[in-house]
Amino acid sequence: MKITMIGAGYVGLVSGVCFSDFGHEVICVEKDRNKLAQLQAGEVPIYEPGLKSLMTRNIAEGRLTFSDDLETAMDGSDAVFIAVGTPSRRGDGFADLTYVYDTAREIGQKLKTPTVVVTKSTVPVGTNREVQRIIAACNPATEFAVASNPEFLREGSAIEDFMRPNRVVVGVEDPQAETVLRQIYRPLSLRETPLLVTGLETAEIIKYAANAFLATKITFINEIADLCEKTGGDVQQVAKGIGLDARIGGKFLHAGPGYGGSCFPKDTQALVQTGQQHGAPQRIVETVVAVNAARKSAMTEKIIAACGGDVAGKRIAVLGVTFKPNTDDMRDAPSLVILPELMAAGAEITATDPEAGAEAVQLLPGVDWAKDAYAAAEGADALVIITEWNTFRGLDLPRIAGLLKSPVFIDLRNIYPVDEVQDAGLIHTGIGKGGAG
Repeated sequence: MKITMIGAGYVGLVSGVCFSDFGHEVICVEKDRNKLAQLQAGEVPIYEPGLKSLMTRNIAEGRLTFSDDLETAMDGSDAVFIAVGTPSRRGDGFADLTYVYDTAREIGQKLKTPTVVVTKSTVPVGTNREVQRIIAACNPATEFAVASNPEFLREGSAIEDFMRPNRVVVGVEDPQAETVLRQIYRPLSLRETPLLVTGLETAEIIKYAANAFLATKITFINEIADLCEKTGGDVQQVAKGIGLDARIGGKFLHAGPGYGGSCFPKDTQALVQTGQQHGAPQRIVETVVAVNAARKSAMTEKIIAACGGDVAGKRIAVLGVTFKPNTDDMRDAPSLVILPELMAAGAEITATDPEAGAEAVQLLPGVDWAKDAYAAAEGADALVIITEWNTFRGLDLPRIAGLLKSPVFIDLRNIYPVDEVQDAGLIHTGIGKGGAG
């Protein structure tokens, strides 16, 4: 199959590379000249484990190319995927569909051969209908069909998620479009991956419902963690106790500083707005959004309390600033709230992160950066773990205790057992640990 992928951001690049690894011929169209130059030189502009080697191999084998010429790229394509950004709109939190509709308009203007236009971007219900209308208005003579194919990629494990998905969701109305998408995803049939075929609106809602449900699980266990702290419970044991119930499951029941990233914050906000627009308020999701926003500031208060109620003039070592491990993504990271609030309270911050680069430096002005956890801890009044990178999971705790000026160890991801921290001579503060630390 010949595939055109419009947009070489996170979703577009991962999808394009993986489709080419399936054996398809893929052209990724990218308008950003700097990013395009990087890609054409074989460089990956994002950090995602395994993506670099996969991209290099498929470029070398001639299945993957990059271009800014949409008209040529679409010529003869079996499917044209829209994989552009849908950020939260300023003011109301609704998904900004400007890039999606601009892309649809450009497709309509330049499409010459029959194809299937597939929306890969995360879009609210009704968007694919509008994409269909825009293309038809621009180009009433050319045959095309519209399909919805939402992605379910987790940053840090996107290659595995694409190659071994729990399911593939395809929203279609045209039989030929369904045939094309089944052919594109045929390599997954060897693993008997479920391919769920629905209508356009159903596919759109599935994506938002899935992310909102996972965000709700995270927020739920965070509130249970607060209850544990007040009553003497242990949230990790509670999570295990309920997670062993097959109806609940243990995934996304890890208490921490709240969710962030490119998906959950904007998708929950967009679902809230969609519900309000259609007279079907999503009250649970509204609460999830509010509780998660407050969660990050609550972590600041927890850190200040662990430091004796005052951080003015104190230096705090922070381990991890990206929103999750195995990514360089800073979007809606808890650190973007916690660190500025600590500095506003008078603290000095020394941070370290394996992949946080220039963007983190720009987003966190005033933060000093250290090469590793031990350099960050040296002479600090407290150490805080915000992101659970593997490199922070096996710290030499006695060494950390020797480096810190004060033995304050704040684990916002519950990586370390309380007794292990205390045996190293450190004062432990975790999440949902009911007086144990």
